[in-house]
Amino acid sequence: MDEICPKCGLQQNLCVCGEIAKESQKIKIRTVRRRFRKFVTLVSGFDKEEEAEKMEKMLKKHLACGGTVKETGIELQGNHMLKVKAFLLKQGYKEELIDA
Repeated sequence: MDEICPKCGLQQNLCVCGEIAKESQKIKIRTVRRRFRKFVTLVSGFDKEEEAEKMEKMLKKHLACGGTVKETGIELQGNHMLKVKAFLLKQGYKEELIDA
């Protein structure tokens, strides 16, 4: 028997809380130039640090680059603005809430 979600009251396999949370977050993507003309892509605006860590792993694997999580933001090595935006759209984030 499936458990019931405490937020929406639906069964866990029918729960839509995660999708609603994604649609309400305002994600900001920007590129910063650091020492020795190196670029870093900053992705911020995640509600929870756990969500940022999960997304950081997925982005690093998808983009084949290094990176880290700082509080609720992600730092990726290299200039990946357009690729990150496309990846976030595939993951279910709304386009009008992604500020590139």
